[in-house]
Amino acid sequence: MTADTQATDTGDKPDYDSPWKEALERFFPEFLALLFPAIHAEVDWSKGIQFLDKEFQQIVREAKTTRRYADKLVGVYRRDGTPVWVLIHVEVQGDPETVFAERMFTYHYKIRDVYQVPVASLAVLADADQGFRPQQYSAALWDCRIDFQFPVVKLLDYAEPERWAELETSDNVFALVVMAQIRAKVTDDAKTLKGWKFRLMRLMYDRDYGRVLIEELFRLIDWMVRLPKALEAEFRQELYALEEQYQMPYVTTVEQAGIEKGKILGMQQGEAMILMTLLQEKFGSDSLEAHRERISAAKPEELLQWSKRILTAETPETIFH
Repeated sequence: MTADTQATDTGDKPDYDSPWKEALERFFPEFLALLFPAIHAEVDWSKGIQFLDKEFQQIVREAKTTRRYADKLVGVYRRDGTPVWVLIHVEVQGDPETVFAERMFTYHYKIRDVYQVPVASLAVLADADQGFRPQQYSAALWDCRIDFQFPVVKLLDYAEPERWAELETSDNVFALVVMAQIRAKVTDDAKTLKGWKFRLMRLMYDRDYGRVLIEELFRLIDWMVRLPKALEAEFRQELYALEEQYQMPYVTTVEQAGIEKGKILGMQQGEAMILMTLLQEKFGSDSLEAHRERISAAKPEELLQWSKRILTAETPETIFH
């Protein structure tokens, strides 16, 4: 039984998509510095970055392809002084997919067509299949040819002893996210996985990270590395003992934050379900399917605004403009 299919007592399966999205938003410069250092060096970080989630949602819909994995469209500035935006499109692929390279190409040209700026499409392969390493998409008809190549990082390569040692000694906080993903993917035994989860937490305390950073990283690691209830209880007790040793009682704060976040997410999901029900009743199933993904990803204030508009809307488009 692999870590991916390892069932908890509640029947939950590991959620890799959500923590990766949050990790990319919180630690995007660190992500590039660790996995794509040459690109990180070309970015002028002093000018800030912009996450273009809504714009990317629209591009995905127009591309008529299924978006199933964590991905981010990010606007940055180049360091060479050229006054243009560079859009870095990141795909975090969780499982092997035969059409992955073609999808990377489709998103690439769609983004370039919309923004008319240079685009860098980056792929992070988070699956456990050593043979899955797509790096290009090619197509040809007679003398007309497309050859699209994109840089790829295979996280499984970091499971090798030498590369793993690099992660453990790295001062880049994103290394902990990568280590959590790798161990969650490749560890078959739940007790061994518990040991790795504890080791990752201990690394944060050993490095004397601040309270806020520990809370953020703990939430991401806890999200990625899921344990059966009994082992999770053991892990918590060991972690409480560790906190007493370091005199840093952070986990109780994190757990309370998690409860509050869960309440907010629950309310948000309820509002989304109401809106989807109203949309289907008023405009039919096709309209619901066309807008389901956008509604699911919407913020609470957007859901409220759309719910008000649906009362007087004559077409679905007038709701989401």
